[in-house]
Amino acid sequence: MNWTLEVVVVPVSDTDRSIEFYRDRVGFTLDHDSQFGPETRIVQLTPKGSGCSIVFGTGMVARMKPGSLKGLQLCVSDITAAHRALADKGVPVSDVQVIGDSPYPGGDPLDYVGFVFFDDPDGNSWAVQQLPGRD
Repeated sequence: MNWTLEVVVVPVSDTDRSIEFYRDRVGFTLDHDSQFGPETRIVQLTPKGSGCSIVFGTGMVARMKPGSLKGLQLCVSDITAAHRALADKGVPVSDVQVIGDSPYPGGDPLDYVGFVFFDDPDGNSWAVQQLPGRD
């Protein structure tokens, strides 16, 4: 039996601002924005090519403090292009950082060890790692 991670709940303070950030700046696809009665709104977005989505909204699950989710990680095949895409859309993103040495001599020196980091408007933190063959 396979166990797959499909959804991560991201605690945010402003649903509309978070849609704009993740869809328009980071480039996630808006899967749905659903209102269930006057107090429950559920928004789901998925990174391009991912089998796992993020969900946020109001009236969903036990309260998590906005900005308290740390260490979410995305993987891309080209960290330099990912950095440029985020920066061009106004995402405050770190410079490309190398953490350790690539375990595969002869490959791209950023493979497995090239990262950039950014926070969403509430302070939830993300890492983006270069892994070959991700596109």
